[in-house]
Amino acid sequence: MLTLLKRKKALKDIKAPIAEEMKQFEVHFKKSISSRVPLLDKISHYIVKRKGKQMRPMFVFFCAKLCGTTVTNSTYEAATFVELMHTGSLVHDDVVDDSNERRGFFSINALWKNKIAVLVGDYLLSRGPYLAMHNKEYKLFTIMTEAMEAIIEGELLQLEKARRLDIDESLYFEVIKGKTASLIAAACACGASSVTKDEAAIEQMRSFGEKIGMAFQ
Repeated sequence: MLTLLKRKKALKDIKAPIAEEMKQFEVHFKKSISSRVPLLDKISHYIVKRKGKQMRPMFVFFCAKLCGTTVTNSTYEAATFVELMHTGSLVHDDVVDDSNERRGFFSINALWKNKIAVLVGDYLLSRGPYLAMHNKEYKLFTIMTEAMEAIIEGELLQLEKARRLDIDESLYFEVIKGKTASLIAAACACGASSVTKDEAAIEQMRSFGEKIGMAFQ
């Protein structure tokens, strides 16, 4: 219990410089997954109430502040897109892994079965690209769809090699670069691109995020 309290305090301290932005982000994210379909809206509410650490949106805001004087509406769009992709991929992961638990609670597939979970994951993954194009966030769309491609390739590569049991160190790093580091890299790049058009700065943040993602995994 003491360790858990220390972790919560540490996370609160880390979030302190972007606390207000994270509060506003939660409003954006909740709005982004609302639906007129009662079942989907019910599941979306369940997802919002059982949020994780929101590490990837945090990277968006930190990198935006590193590269600009203040965050913009584009920054909130980027953080929302990142969290939509992350959440949708987790819903799909739980189906693939036949997992009944996520973040200490029942997973979507455990409560509503696989067919609904797959469709919910599809909905979450489709919302980000839709919102980006609707708001003419073309750079954001490009960065995030490239990350989506890398994530899928990384997952498939892992599944393929897991069956063959011949994975070596270089292949392992290729897998985690795709399935984990690519999204954190994209979060950092999107944060930068939301406040600057300096391609060198955007690439620097992307590279930083990729290294953090590799270390995190």
